[in-house]
Amino acid sequence: MSAAIEVSGLHMRYGDRDVLHDVAFRVEPGEVVALLGPNGAGKTTTIEILEGFRARSAGDVKVLGQDPSSAGEQWRARVGVVLQSWRDHGKWRVRELLAQLAAYYPTPWDPDDLIAAVGLAGHARQRVATLSGGQRRRLDVAIGLAGRPELLFLDEPTAGFDPSARRDFHGLVREIVATAGTTVLLTTHDLDEAERLAGRILVLDGGRIVGDGTPAQLAGRIAAGDEVRWTLRGERFARPAEHPARLVYELYGRHGDELRDLEVRRSSLEDTYLALVHAAEAGR
Repeated sequence: MSAAIEVSGLHMRYGDRDVLHDVAFRVEPGEVVALLGPNGAGKTTTIEILEGFRARSAGDVKVLGQDPSSAGEQWRARVGVVLQSWRDHGKWRVRELLAQLAAYYPTPWDPDDLIAAVGLAGHARQRVATLSGGQRRRLDVAIGLAGRPELLFLDEPTAGFDPSARRDFHGLVREIVATAGTTVLLTTHDLDEAERLAGRILVLDGGRIVGDGTPAQLAGRIAAGDEVRWTLRGERFARPAEHPARLVYELYGRHGDELRDLEVRRSSLEDTYLALVHAAEAGR
């Protein structure tokens, strides 16, 4: 099966400044992939190139089998985009807006089914301007899904959400992926969100991909990512451990019930992300 996204040798230069350097990655159909990176890493530029909104300086890019820079309206109908913000259509009612947008696509999602899918069934006749922040973000997703896309781009999808709205949104995205098989590429600064939603993480720093894999695979690249901590005879100890279960077994074999406050600290995605970024910056 062809990749949903295939990028190789991607390069972007603004004037005399290189923003992307030889970026290469592949996203398979049905994957949920998070693109992480510090401010200025090149995330927005990368996404805009993939969406067809920005011309690249060099490299090969295929999205749903076509070059976004020259793809036509039929290709665009297969792609959904949820931006951080867009101009409000406050006077439109929810169903009216989605029905109007659906009319532009050859095989759209039925507006009523879509409204139900994003959890807005009780707000179909409500004006957009009166929706809460969480309801509005659900509408943003509905707009991105209106054409029943094969690929959905989510740009900072839960920025400004409270914890409850963020949890609901995560459930919504997982449900859409499970039921429709939609491929998702999201950018976020929320590492917990990336770990909850994405099966795979891409880390972009300084215009280069410095990490690509599941959270567990990325953590495996970081030496001594896990740590065992314990107290023995009133003294606190901590030791990096590639195989923490083995170390715990050995400690109990030596010290038995003398051990106190034993804990295994697993390397978090935040630890891994920071280690990858710091290593990349140190190498530049």
